[in-house]
Amino acid sequence: MDDGSADTEALVRSSSEDVRSHLDSRNTASKFKVYKRRWFILFVLCLLNCSNAMSWLTFAPVADQTAQYLQVSLNLVNWLSLVYVVVAIFFSLITTWVLDTLGLRFSLIMGSWLNMLGAILRVIGVLNCIPEWAIFPMVMGGQTLCALAQPLVIFAPTKLAAIWFPDHQRATANMMASMANTVGLLLANIFSPMIISYTSTLFMLLLIYAIPAIAACFLATVGICERVPPTPPSASMVTSSSEPFLHGVKLLLTNKAYMVLLVCFGSGIGVFTCFSTLLEQILCVKGYSNDFAGLCGAVAIVFGVVGAFLLGLYVDKTKRFTEVTKINMCLTSLGCSVFAVVSQLSEQKVIIGAVCAWFGFFGYSVYPIAMELGVECSYPVGEATSSGLIFVSGQIQAALYLLLLQALAKPMVDSPLSVCAAGADANLSWTVPVLVMAGLCTLGTCCFVGFFHTDYRRLRAEATASPNTETDQSTGGDTWANSIDA
Repeated sequence: MDDGSADTEALVRSSSEDVRSHLDSRNTASKFKVYKRRWFILFVLCLLNCSNAMSWLTFAPVADQTAQYLQVSLNLVNWLSLVYVVVAIFFSLITTWVLDTLGLRFSLIMGSWLNMLGAILRVIGVLNCIPEWAIFPMVMGGQTLCALAQPLVIFAPTKLAAIWFPDHQRATANMMASMANTVGLLLANIFSPMIISYTSTLFMLLLIYAIPAIAACFLATVGICERVPPTPPSASMVTSSSEPFLHGVKLLLTNKAYMVLLVCFGSGIGVFTCFSTLLEQILCVKGYSNDFAGLCGAVAIVFGVVGAFLLGLYVDKTKRFTEVTKINMCLTSLGCSVFAVVSQLSEQKVIIGAVCAWFGFFGYSVYPIAMELGVECSYPVGEATSSGLIFVSGQIQAALYLLLLQALAKPMVDSPLSVCAAGADANLSWTVPVLVMAGLCTLGTCCFVGFFHTDYRRLRAEATASPNTETDQSTGGDTWANSIDA
């Protein structure tokens, strides 16, 4: 090593020791504390995330039957899901500013009210007293309100984990809050076909889905009383003063590692949105019922939740964010490629179910880990900003992919196996679209594996401190809370 390198290394070591010494002197006077009420806030966010996801995917598992009840085309029914994507594209930047500037409490309460009002408007829209011409616009209006709530709650897990949880619980807390959204998709896949089969009406379906939205709104409004905990839970919250929003966005757009994650993992989000939205339409043409399509979606989500739980525990202990994300994305691409082939076969329920389980276990489960990785490679930019831009990227790509795949789906002249309830209009060939979907997934994975390299900036900042974390329900640390509010 030359003298210049040695001098640089000595300077970095000296600077790190100075920072550590300064923080240690502060830590001796004030230990880091965590508060039991963090679990209540986590529960409220989980319920809200779950409810919002149920609203998002209400119609996708029963798309053909919804088209019959609302007397609209299948493409318009797809827009009931696609509106979430469009709204996210246009409002997500505002939402990230709200989360990082106005705070977690304001965002959760506002999101819960939008979600509840949207769910109630959907119920009103299908009442018998509503004119026929107004039914679909009212349902779409309610769906749009729910879509406005989505960015407020789906960007919140990384923020909640950073503000309320210690470093050894962050990935787990983020996993629980993020996977609540996936559980909502699971419940929609299970209950939408079931309720439609038993009631033969959309009213009961939408009424049932409104109940958790109302409960989440009540709990958020009444139960969340603090914007931040009285004292910081970890060293990163002491050393961090999040960058101003616009400057943070500029830093993200000039961060090579973050941009690779933004584009490549965003592509993965887009593929999964297409998979969730189009699954029933892809399978019904080959003779698979709505119940089976819903079961496949449910299997993918159940295995995704299990995988996320295991990954959350593993990453909290090992901090191997990059390795876990790369391996899971590779295995997800493999599952997507196999699905593109077997979904075009008839009478292969076991194989299709197994592939959906594989697809879910490695695909759904990596979402919270990738969001934590985004925070790590972009620190000290605000957590909501780093997570939000990745989600926006995913929604933009999802919108483009959905439009592309629907354009590539061509009407079938003869489809004797079809059980699509919407009739001949729903008999489309999805052979080319699913192959294109697999290609997009594989391309994003290859780029991520080849080009993504990063340092864990937040962990490095915490390594310079010696945190002492204890569980406490007392109040204190007003200076820190006031500085965050400011």
